[in-house]
Amino acid sequence: MIMRFCKILMLLLLLGILFGVAGVAGVFSYYARDLPKITSLKDYHPYTMTEVFAADGRLIGRFGLEKRKIVPIEEIPELLKKAFIASEDSRFYEHQGVDFWGVARAMLKNIAARRIVQGGSTITQQVTKSLLLTPERKFKRKIKEAILAYRIEKYLSKDEILFIYLNQIYLGHGMYGVEMAAQRYFGKKTRDLNLAEMTIIAGMPKAPSNLSPITHPERSAARQRYVLAQMLEREFITREQLKQALLTEVRLAAPADPSVDTPYYTEHVRRYLEKKYGYDQLYKEGLQVYTGVNVDWQQAACAAIDRGLRNLAKRRGFRGPLEHLEARTWPEFLTRLQAEREARFPEGLREGDYCRALVLAVADEQENVSLDLGGLAASLSLAEMVWARRPDADGARHALARIKKPSQALSAGDVVQVRIKTLEGEVSPAITVALEEEAEAQAALLALEPQSGLVRAMIGGRDFQTSEFNRAIQSRRSPGSAFKPIIYAAGLDNGLTPATIFLDSPIVYKDVGDDWSSAWKPRNYEQKFYGPTTVRQALIHSRNLVTIKMLRQIGVQKVINYAKKLGFTSQLNADLTLALGSSGVSLMEMTTAYGVFANHGRRVKPVFVKRVEDRHGEILEEHEGVGIAGLELTSLLPLETEAVIPEPTAYLMSSMLADVVKRGTGRAVARALKRPLAGKTGTTNDYHDAWFMGYAPQLVVGVWVGFDELQPLGRHETGARAACPIWIDFMKVALDKMPEMNFTVPPGIVFANIDENTGLLAVPESEKTFFECFKEGTVPLAYSQPVSAETLEERLFLDE
Repeated sequence: MIMRFCKILMLLLLLGILFGVAGVAGVFSYYARDLPKITSLKDYHPYTMTEVFAADGRLIGRFGLEKRKIVPIEEIPELLKKAFIASEDSRFYEHQGVDFWGVARAMLKNIAARRIVQGGSTITQQVTKSLLLTPERKFKRKIKEAILAYRIEKYLSKDEILFIYLNQIYLGHGMYGVEMAAQRYFGKKTRDLNLAEMTIIAGMPKAPSNLSPITHPERSAARQRYVLAQMLEREFITREQLKQALLTEVRLAAPADPSVDTPYYTEHVRRYLEKKYGYDQLYKEGLQVYTGVNVDWQQAACAAIDRGLRNLAKRRGFRGPLEHLEARTWPEFLTRLQAEREARFPEGLREGDYCRALVLAVADEQENVSLDLGGLAASLSLAEMVWARRPDADGARHALARIKKPSQALSAGDVVQVRIKTLEGEVSPAITVALEEEAEAQAALLALEPQSGLVRAMIGGRDFQTSEFNRAIQSRRSPGSAFKPIIYAAGLDNGLTPATIFLDSPIVYKDVGDDWSSAWKPRNYEQKFYGPTTVRQALIHSRNLVTIKMLRQIGVQKVINYAKKLGFTSQLNADLTLALGSSGVSLMEMTTAYGVFANHGRRVKPVFVKRVEDRHGEILEEHEGVGIAGLELTSLLPLETEAVIPEPTAYLMSSMLADVVKRGTGRAVARALKRPLAGKTGTTNDYHDAWFMGYAPQLVVGVWVGFDELQPLGRHETGARAACPIWIDFMKVALDKMPEMNFTVPPGIVFANIDENTGLLAVPESEKTFFECFKEGTVPLAYSQPVSAETLEERLFLDE
């Protein structure tokens, strides 16, 4: 009876096992029907970021849907791999995708703790969940996950699985993969991490947000200790290594914006890439982009613009304090101010830093103002605020006016911006400051290599964070007299020479039928007339009337066509106001045109991007003349260059524009830089725009200053005063290590001694002579005859 019962029991048990196996097989078969294919994992192809690099290899921008940078498994330190294995899947090298012992152990621990304290998913299952399945929390998904994990283990090696996992895993703050986590948290590459840093990162997958060393350092440290203990238990490290890791001081990296020095440049490159390669390739395919920007020059340009605009703001007058506080609110404000200062300057203030300050007391007799920088006392002397007069209606009519005592500008309770002058001194308080004024005007700068077309620096405005509008490329503003060289170059190619005489005399134009009261009566800037004037002298001193007469003689449409050859694409006014630069053009167009003069008559299309590679290193584009030596080129883009004006014409223009710098409106440049340079100032009516365009043989730089909304910069704020100082400050840095070069005299240029009063060959009786340059065949044949100025003017009037 017992034997029969045992047989029945064994039969039932066997049937149960068979049914159980059949059931499991049925479930397996049911859920395995529509599982995704795992073959795609062989070609692991996650979203990666496009990276943009400066000319020296510095990173200046990243674009991507996921912040990830792929690192080969061979470059991932062994200890980092073991840290993740110890933390996430200690039996990784033993199971076949699903760790049943791990699941059972986790279940027991969760039951004992009466909450979920440990998961049972293996690294392989996490890869499955991340790449092949949806994140839904359902039983059927867990079954699919287990089936796929098993298949993956049969299809990929353990190293291949680990490679995918360590590059795919989300590690907080928008970072995916160990390489980006290492850079974000510690400012290092993965290969440079120490054990303490490795175990912090390895502890994060469980809860990236809650275990972040940035937002939750205590939790992160506790999790790090857990990972180290797990590594010790599995003999991945020694007890000495564990102690050393716990004693290691971990320094977190400050969040870094790689485009902080190049925001306008980087954004322009981004737009170019998206237009050419499309959204998906830019944001998902991890392009490697190499540009021509010089980061040091960018920093110099930014500093020059900041200094120039602040000086302009001071010349316009003091607009008043940022705010005024009642005495009862001072303590609370100073507490906030201290927190603000410490957050902005974690390593302390340095000379030249800008910060806010509260005025505590104003002492007119001592000519001093006492301030508080938020826990730091400072003093402001009258000498550092004498500019702080009230602004007047037209902007800067009283630019030379000075206040006589501090109370004319400030009172106790005022909140102002200051610049740190000194941090140490014998007099208390040791910190001395200067009163500052936030700029309101805008500026743009563009630096171009005329031979290669590489754009080496570009600033599109005062502050990218407040305005992304790129005034170097997108804005169209009147260039004023900075446009005159285009007219003069056209004149040289239409029968004029630098010695051609024009009469600087009054002219009046009116439309047919209009009365004379509405006629156009152009004038020179100085409100004077200068009589017989050579073309060279007219350009040196920016004579409006001569330029208008020259334009009329050449023909307006002929000059417009000539300007198009130089690179202008904006619509130009087809009337005589073109002579005064009335048409709206971009700084890019102006810089390109001046580049033709510097490049011997050849126009080069501006180049921002030198080379683009795909994620595998294949070259998608590279520009001839700006490529990297030694690379096998698969897609070479020709340097877009074209001879658009004769080389002798370009030299004559450089010669005359060099005289503008030596003897004309750009004299400040010659005094400051003392090397061969050429350039031209530009100022528009009512001082709405100020320009300086200039170049050395190796570099062309343009600067524009003005308000976005048309309004005067201020009385006498010309190109020489508002734009030229910015140009000089930038060029001091850009030219510092650049060899000094002269403008090369090309074939086809000859020289002759000219009488400046007549434009003819000089004679011993000539009062003013000049050794002038000409194109071959255009030297005057006649010698100057003694003649009175009055007689010469009469002749010229008759000629006109």
